[in-house]
Amino acid sequence: MGEYSKALTLYERGLEIWKIALPPNHPDLASSYGNIGNVYDNMGEYSKALSSHERSLEIHKIALPPNHPDLAASYNNIGNVYYKMGDYSKALSYYEKAHEIDRKTLPPNHPHIAQSKRSIDNVKKKM
Repeated sequence: MGEYSKALTLYERGLEIWKIALPPNHPDLASSYGNIGNVYDNMGEYSKALSSHERSLEIHKIALPPNHPDLAASYNNIGNVYYKMGDYSKALSYYEKAHEIDRKTLPPNHPHIAQSKRSIDNVKKKM
């Protein structure tokens, strides 16, 4: 709906509640940071988006197995931000990490595999 300020306020309020209720590296905290990062991304505030997505990734790395699909999502989100910032080499690196996890953990016909491959192909065209 484009109401990014309202969404951000609600996500941040939710994050504060999770911080009180959950251990510091709980995956739900990572999801909250990811949601906040997505709002900042949609607002065009890429440095804030990157910071939130990186925090999400840090938590996912601690809380989840190394090939968990949520890790792939974090890598993909960071790749998207770098892509929008025009840093295509960093975007490619993160897209490749996401794609590798997707290929290892998802069925061969899963749409995330095709999506991560498209992201890699698109960023390579920009380089």
